[in-house]
Amino acid sequence: MLKQSLTDSVANANKDMSKAKKNLAASSEGKASAEGGLAATSKDLAEDIATKGSLHQECMNSAEEFELATKSRGEELGALATAKKVITESTGGATGQSYSFLQLQISSGADLAKLEAVRFVRDLARKTKAPALAQLASRMSAAMRLGAAAGESDVFAKVKSLITDMIATLEADAEGDASQKAWCDKETSETTAKKDELTAESDKLSTKVAQNKAASAKLKEESATLQNELAQMASAKAEADKLRSEENAAFKTNSAEMKQGIDGVQKALKVLKDYYAQDAAHGSAGGAGSGIIGLLEVCESDFTKGLTEMTAEEESAAADYKAYAQQDEIETASKQADVKYKNKDAAGKDKAVAELSGDLSSVTDELAAVVSALDKLNEMCVAKAEPYAEKKARRESELAGLKEALEILEGEAALIQKSSKRTLRGVRAH
Repeated sequence: MLKQSLTDSVANANKDMSKAKKNLAASSEGKASAEGGLAATSKDLAEDIATKGSLHQECMNSAEEFELATKSRGEELGALATAKKVITESTGGATGQSYSFLQLQISSGADLAKLEAVRFVRDLARKTKAPALAQLASRMSAAMRLGAAAGESDVFAKVKSLITDMIATLEADAEGDASQKAWCDKETSETTAKKDELTAESDKLSTKVAQNKAASAKLKEESATLQNELAQMASAKAEADKLRSEENAAFKTNSAEMKQGIDGVQKALKVLKDYYAQDAAHGSAGGAGSGIIGLLEVCESDFTKGLTEMTAEEESAAADYKAYAQQDEIETASKQADVKYKNKDAAGKDKAVAELSGDLSSVTDELAAVVSALDKLNEMCVAKAEPYAEKKARRESELAGLKEALEILEGEAALIQKSSKRTLRGVRAH
């Protein structure tokens, strides 16, 4: 009982251990999968953190640049306001001087706006590396100096006109470039499609020419082989005819001699037989006569047998020759028909090659012209020092900058006009 109890305990313990091992294996597998997922997630997290840091740095840089620009602009506006205040305080006094003060205020505000516009255009020219904008800034500055020196009152309008004219010029150039780009795209697309079409047609014709040339060469080769075979057959037929003629001539000669021999032996036998049959007195010589007659009969039998064999051989040879001649005639007619067909077919292939070669030559010439036109289009539309996309982006940047400069002038003019109205109301009140 104790042994049985211990055995059962061991069995249950083994079962528990087996179950624990299975659970351990499953847990290990789950752990490995989780570790793999953790590694991938950690990698993604690290990349996200790096991206976040980069974005944060970019945002900080942008914010810092914006703050500096805002601060600089604020300081500049503050300086302008201080300058205006100093001018106002230093020119205050009699009512009669109010109009002069107004003129000074307007002139100072306009000059500041024009200076700001000139500086903006000059910075834009430096940024975009555009000689035209640099020249515009120089013309604007010159117009301001000359206008101030001459005491002109329409300098503001001249500066604004210079910017407006440059905007119109750039817009016209942009429109022309866009039209040129559209034309280039259309012509290049159509020419490329034509080139592809002609290339495919050229390849197709070249393949057909090569196929027809190969077929013609093969047909000519087969025809030459057949003609050679026909020549050999004609030679063999001539040889067979000669041999048959010789065999037949020999048979006629030999059979005539055999027939003559048989006739001679038969006549001799008849003479001897008649002699021994009529003259009984010669009976004593019958034994010798019988031997001679027997010998002649053997000769007759041999001659007859020889003639029979000779005739059978002649008939067999004649039959063989006839069968051969008939078969030769059929094969000759068949081969001659094949030669005729192959020659005709080869001539047709050669004609097709000539026609296709002419078509191929025309297509090749047209393809060469299209390729040349495409090269010229590429040279005109693609091989540019500045690609259209870059040129378009640069011109858009220039236009945006000029419009902003124009807005600076117009905005300052509006402020000056508003200020002048307030000052004029103060003059009337006084």
